Amino acid sequence: MSIAGGHYRAAERAAAIGCDCVQVFTKNSNRWIGKPISVEEAQRFREALKRLDIKHPLGHDAYLINLASPDAALWRKSIDAFVEELHRAEALGLPYLVTHPGACTSCTEQAGLRNIAIALDEVHAQCRQLQVRCLLETTAGQGTSLGWRFEQLAAILDAVHDPDRLGICLDTCHVFAAGYPLSPETEYLATIDAFDHLLGVERIKAFHLNDSRRELGSRVDRHEHIGHGRLGLEPFRLLLSDPRFCRVPMYLETPKGESGDELDAKNLAVLRSLL
Repeated sequence: MSIAGGHYRAAERAAAIGCDCVQVFTKNSNRWIGKPISVEEAQRFREALKRLDIKHPLGHDAYLINLASPDAALWRKSIDAFVEELHRAEALGLPYLVTHPGACTSCTEQAGLRNIAIALDEVHAQCRQLQVRCLLETTAGQGTSLGWRFEQLAAILDAVHDPDRLGICLDTCHVFAAGYPLSPETEYLATIDAFDHLLGVERIKAFHLNDSRRELGSRVDRHEHIGHGRLGLEPFRLLLSDPRFCRVPMYLETPKGESGDELDAKNLAVLRSLL
């Protein structure tokens, strides 16, 4: 939900369409620096969540951040920006901050994964006093983006000094585009079992629920409304009925259009009809 007009407005927009949880950017997602969050603004956001009974607020970092970058200046700038994002999330009382692992651009996959692990170690060292934790998001694998194979995420967790500070946000569109089928049931179970074997399903702290405009294994990140893409409804029925995830919050990231909140309400109704 948009934070236009103040972070508390995101909670109000979420409640207006019947959401139980909400994800926000802590600032403009396409800028390195944002306006500082005042104590009053943070308190207003926290109070709105409590008043409207919106639980499990989630943050997402800026898209410019690339912890895998082989460019030393951009890598350093990304670390500094991510530390700042974590402090903003902490001020708002967000338990988790989602980030795309990064893109290796001109370096190898192995070097990119190593850059991410080293960056996260430095971030953790600078943010030891914070309660907020980072969630690595599964990606579609578009371009040189990392995190589209479960093995890549496992490699990051294996390399960092404090893996317990990290969790996973599983995006249905991204996983499907990366080549992991989510239906029929046998394929869904095989995909979740593969994740469990490499990472452990207990690491999944949030889901992004999105259909996909592109086909299985396309490695193209294009979100679609629930049931209107290549995934269809069955994967979401299976996911929503999986007892392992009944207490894991799930967030819509479907296209907004000009009547974004109305479309969000429709997607939410479709999902609830599958329960």
